[in-house]
Amino acid sequence: MNKRFIYLLTLFFSLSVVAQQKFQFFGKEIDKQSIKFQLINNLIVIPIEINGNQLSFILDTGVNKTILFNLTSSDSIGLHNVKKVLIRGLGTGEPVEALFSRGNNFRIKNIVSSNQGLYVILKDAFDISAKMGTTIHGIIGYNLLKDVIIKVNYSTKRIDFYNPKTYKKSTCGSCESFPLHFHRNKPYINAKVQVDTVGTTMVPVKLLIDTGGSDAMWLFEGTKKQLKTPKKFFKDIIGEGFSGTIYGNRSRIPKVAIGKFEVEEPTVSFLDSSSTFNARKFKKRNGSIGGGILKRFKVWIDYPNKRIVLKKNASLKKGFYYNMSGLQIVYDGQELIREQAVTRIADDYNMNSQESNKNVISFVNTYFYRFKPTYKINRVVENSPAFKAGLLEGDIIKKINLKPAHEYHLNDILDMFHRKPGRKIKIEVERAGVSLKFGFKLEQRI
Repeated sequence: MNKRFIYLLTLFFSLSVVAQQKFQFFGKEIDKQSIKFQLINNLIVIPIEINGNQLSFILDTGVNKTILFNLTSSDSIGLHNVKKVLIRGLGTGEPVEALFSRGNNFRIKNIVSSNQGLYVILKDAFDISAKMGTTIHGIIGYNLLKDVIIKVNYSTKRIDFYNPKTYKKSTCGSCESFPLHFHRNKPYINAKVQVDTVGTTMVPVKLLIDTGGSDAMWLFEGTKKQLKTPKKFFKDIIGEGFSGTIYGNRSRIPKVAIGKFEVEEPTVSFLDSSSTFNARKFKKRNGSIGGGILKRFKVWIDYPNKRIVLKKNASLKKGFYYNMSGLQIVYDGQELIREQAVTRIADDYNMNSQESNKNVISFVNTYFYRFKPTYKINRVVENSPAFKAGLLEGDIIKKINLKPAHEYHLNDILDMFHRKPGRKIKIEVERAGVSLKFGFKLEQRI
């Protein structure tokens, strides 16, 4: 066997391995697949099968790695070829330890890929499942999106996956297409923001398209001289990253323009350099656009052709609200709740009655037990309405507005706190075995 043949064989083998890492449409004449997704706190959660096990992933354009962080013994997916690595993200903490695994099989309906690599966080320090109220196993972004074109319909909660080889652009007069600029496999778009409430100057900015961010927009202070926190703001917990809690100044700006689309008075979080040290390594980046804005559009994300297409939906002109309670509430496990069922029984004929033409109605009370979710207060923002009312971190929530807490989904509670200011909130909590009642109004601080 000559050297040239050995080289060609090696090259063929390398190309075969690379090909196996791609997501491909499996089956004849299958060029499109559609799935329903959950929209939780503006984040897209999709089902993905890994090594034969069905898991839930956040679809996040802001990540260039596939990451698992919530595996239990019942979720075992048989990882192979494992080695230890360190991962660093946004936040002020240290890098987190993870495992890197190769040779995993992924499937989304008839879209499949073999030999996929993924990272497994050994300790889910920020417990994303508790914060979202449903089990979230991981995050996926570039590794999937580089091989497909997707259309995200936030209104119907449906994603269409298209085969780039056969996809044909549809004509859409009300749509606008924008080029995507990639850095380290993450997509960026050019936009303009008006930060000054007095003037009308629009500042050009380069923003990460971040479907994994629930806020409307982040801006990095100091990356341009005009990008500084407005006078009216308050300090808030913006989110959680792999490297710790992310803090920022929550405020509001007059306008953001994305091509012909103008988004008025969005809420914006201004982040300092300590929370965004790693993100600022890309010097051209000025911030990010998150789900709070993206959900106001029908969105085509086209990595293969480096473009994004937007079509506004009915929510574009709706107001922007944020969590005006000051409470960060998380899922806290389950408890047994006794429930009553009333059974109505009707007898058309009663043998012991002379009036046989009258129905006899009886009611039977039965009781049964079910596991229901419990919630607790994870954090209270200082000087917020909940803080002033006296609520504390660690309080177990029993009722909200006179309704048992277990009758809510966590997303329902979060939606309640994002309503218009002035809404009254009554909360009953358990603290050290004692039942306490509190009340406050949602207060708009910006």
